[in-house]
Amino acid sequence: MSDQSGHPRRSISHLLDGLSHFKDRFYRDKPDLMRDLVEKGQSPATFIISCSDSRVDPGLITGAQPGEVFTVRNVANLVPPYEPDDHLHGTSAALEYAVRDLKVDHIVILGHAHCGGINAMLSNAAGKPLDRDFINQWVSLALHASHHFVSDPVNPTEEKVAPLEFLLENTGLVERAAIKGSLRNLMTYPWVKERVMDKTLALHGWWFDLDTGDLWRTEPDGDTLYPIP
Repeated sequence: MSDQSGHPRRSISHLLDGLSHFKDRFYRDKPDLMRDLVEKGQSPATFIISCSDSRVDPGLITGAQPGEVFTVRNVANLVPPYEPDDHLHGTSAALEYAVRDLKVDHIVILGHAHCGGINAMLSNAAGKPLDRDFINQWVSLALHASHHFVSDPVNPTEEKVAPLEFLLENTGLVERAAIKGSLRNLMTYPWVKERVMDKTLALHGWWFDLDTGDLWRTEPDGDTLYPIP
């Protein structure tokens, strides 16, 4: 069967098989775990804000069990600033629920190499926006972070914006800058900042290298990402 463009439509039957394996693993082999999650509800310690990219699934790469991680995924793993108004705020709503209701102990911003959302942002900045309704405006958040966190290589101490050519040639720096920008935006939410200041909530930045499988992460109370030895 083909879609309207003539491309063959790929099957999802293997996903249904996967669901069957999941049921065997967690409902037949570990019934107590799922029963507790149903009867007592969820109480995850960690909230992960990750990219929607199919290659970087936070549950898969961390080996998390059901109930361990509360997750929201969006294009380029971005957190918008605190802007309570009558617009729609999916990521902010998930953040609010995680912090104020689930009372998670950790928030992780999980970015990655070869991010299509970051590439879309750079293309837009270069005057070649995607012909899309929502993506360009959304990923512009990452451009603001790049201007703030990527130094001009010629004048790194003068707080000048890095030229676009440099950003285009150093997408890894831009991806990590976007993570820093999201960490900064998290602190604009009053109930996040309050808990961070009380040391009941810790913020983390992670960057996953698709080429090697290595993970970069921030140090406690910092926003610079370092590769894990």
